Amino acid sequence: MTDHWRLTATAMAAGLRHGSMTSEALVASCLARIAEREAAVQAWEWLDPEAALAEARARDAAPAKGPLHGVPVGIKDIIDTCDMPTACGSPIYAGRRPERDADCVARLRAAGAVILGKTVTTEFATFRPGKTRNPRDPDHTPGGSSSGSAAAVGAGMVPLALGSQTVGSVIRPASYCGVVGFKASQGRLSLEGVKPLAVDLDSLGCFARTVADVALWFAALAGEPPPAADAAPRRIALVRTAQWQEARLETRQAVEAAAEVLAQAGAEVVEPSLPAEFERLAALQDVIFCAGAAAALAPERAAHRSLLSPQLQAILERGAAVSADELAQAAGVAQRCRERFDQLFGEVDLVLAPAAPGEAPAGLESTGDPLFSRMWTLLLGPCLSLPAARGPKNLPVGVQLIGRRGADRTFLGDALWAEAALGLA
Repeated sequence: MTDHWRLTATAMAAGLRHGSMTSEALVASCLARIAEREAAVQAWEWLDPEAALAEARARDAAPAKGPLHGVPVGIKDIIDTCDMPTACGSPIYAGRRPERDADCVARLRAAGAVILGKTVTTEFATFRPGKTRNPRDPDHTPGGSSSGSAAAVGAGMVPLALGSQTVGSVIRPASYCGVVGFKASQGRLSLEGVKPLAVDLDSLGCFARTVADVALWFAALAGEPPPAADAAPRRIALVRTAQWQEARLETRQAVEAAAEVLAQAGAEVVEPSLPAEFERLAALQDVIFCAGAAAALAPERAAHRSLLSPQLQAILERGAAVSADELAQAAGVAQRCRERFDQLFGEVDLVLAPAAPGEAPAGLESTGDPLFSRMWTLLLGPCLSLPAARGPKNLPVGVQLIGRRGADRTFLGDALWAEAALGLA
């Protein structure tokens, strides 16, 4: 058995184009890696190895369909797949078989990807942990809610996996598992067929080994050419956020070291002064999130309350108690801050900030604190975590890049430059 599983998605796609490998060999290598690591990591909710191999053989027998032709991909289990169950991490939907693929899955198949299986999600993409362990140390959380996707990529089981983010469900697990995690601008990619959690915040994302892999994935879903890295220096805003003192030393050091390296690579690093309202965004994101979850999951709460975890019931109760005035005030502050943040990108190209409080916490009772994603998720723009450092337990520590709302392709080109400048590519 070859070590094809070690390749990036970009390298796999190139090898398939050039005829130096087959999709069947790639999928077989990934399945062998899963067999080796799954007992410890538990990243997968559904796998059918024979079906995956059959799909790979079909790709090998057909002309190339698109940029991901023959490349294996994992799918978070809140995303509908017509040929696999989608249970959303809840007994309410155990064994549910959707009639058709989510739009993002259909686009992946149209681009030639092989859907390897379904990855573990927390309950309805909220906070009750699933079975997944951190691939770097199984005694630590992988983060959530896209636990299985982050862990599967981190463990080398698959080069690409779909996730979603409503609070911090891509950036935090990417940081904890030592992979690249990307959250698209809210509304930039279709969420048709993805279980809603808070429709004003929900965004599609993915996990990969490099920013080039993310760019390839984004091009396939958006129907656009992949961005290229621009060699010109960037003007980068270092935003420590109002929660800076809640970051552990390893995160503060990682962010400051990244700023220094990017400056040495030719970027101008500035620390802008943002209005005081920005300090409220993390708390206001929780208000909007809880209210949105209460609305999205109202049918499940009404019909299946006993099957919801205490953690989720508490969120839904908080959300149901949010008044129309409170929600309108929170939305008003968020909109003003979005407009001011859009203006900032007339002055800078990228924002640099913490991705998570620190390395992955020990224990499996929690998925960790999404604090350092709340503000950026509420601002609705693209975000990306880069595995930039190691913490005191030698676990990964990410740094976060944030871009202009809606300018995802440009942002990914900037992120390619930053990844290379940081020596991570």
